[in-house]
Amino acid sequence: MPIERLEQPVSKAALWSGRLLSGLVVLFLLLDGAIKLLPFSSVTETMDRMGYSSSEAMARALGLITIACTVLYAIPPTSMVGAILVTGYLGGAIAAHVRIGSPLVSYALFGLYLGLMVWGGLWLRDRHLRTLLGSQH
Repeated sequence: MPIERLEQPVSKAALWSGRLLSGLVVLFLLLDGAIKLLPFSSVTETMDRMGYSSSEAMARALGLITIACTVLYAIPPTSMVGAILVTGYLGGAIAAHVRIGSPLVSYALFGLYLGLMVWGGLWLRDRHLRTLLGSQH
């Protein structure tokens, strides 16, 4: 008979640290999505330099995708699905920067840093994820 692991509650310090970390990610991604919705000329010019269509429709589509994934991440019942989708989106950004030879530490790996914040914030605030990953703390 398997032994069931009891879920330990998240400490207040971990919960608030996770909320803060996740909140920073959410604010950044919502801002990133919003500037793509408008879209500023700097957005379409950057997309063109990266080898993508510089159309406003493409920028708006990316903005909507960013915002939708971020909202899913921000809502507790869907936060794990949102984290997975945000991670995929950030992986695409990393690939695009590597493809055009962007500076590694400042541009190409920025998506990695943000992804670590996404999962770190979720791990700190969500006891279900800790249980899923087998963490005892």
